[in-house]
Amino acid sequence: MSELTARQQRFVEEYLVDPIGAQAAIRAGYSPRGAAVTAYQLLKKPDIAAAIGRAKAERSERTRIDADWLLTRLAAEAEADLGDLYDGNGDLLPIKEWPAIWRQGLVTDVEISALYEGTGKERREIGHVKKVKFAERLRRLELIGKHIRINAFKEIVEHKGLSALAERLERAQRRNEGRSEDNDGEAQ
Repeated sequence: MSELTARQQRFVEEYLVDPIGAQAAIRAGYSPRGAAVTAYQLLKKPDIAAAIGRAKAERSERTRIDADWLLTRLAAEAEADLGDLYDGNGDLLPIKEWPAIWRQGLVTDVEISALYEGTGKERREIGHVKKVKFAERLRRLELIGKHIRINAFKEIVEHKGLSALAERLERAQRRNEGRSEDNDGEAQ
């Protein structure tokens, strides 16, 4: 295996940050004009593909983020109970009392506004309005899965598409076989 040039090594590093080849090529210093073609050619080189594979494996080892982590996280987020954010009276708990799974990204924004009654000198605070915005859990996990090449969601779609195509081809073949049997007895 030959050693990578400095620019090729930079491409590998940039590709790990964002696996869109053309963008990684541009950030690595290749011409924007032919970045997509350059990226395609670079990704086909065994040395570069191997370097990307090694770097991904090292990153997974370092961060301990792999397919098992993703599935564990997916299960934890899928099972996270919204009720854990409220006390027995139905009031929103202080954020520091929320379970970690909610504080680590399932809630993207909390807006708290004071609620008043009266006007002027008669105005007094009577409560608070709390708005909680929740993250799109599935979309975030799909992006993580694509980034570390799990593609579990993509495979399901592809398999369904292939099985439907196979069924259609089989039906067409049966129709054609039926037609040729009908034509065998006829004079031509």
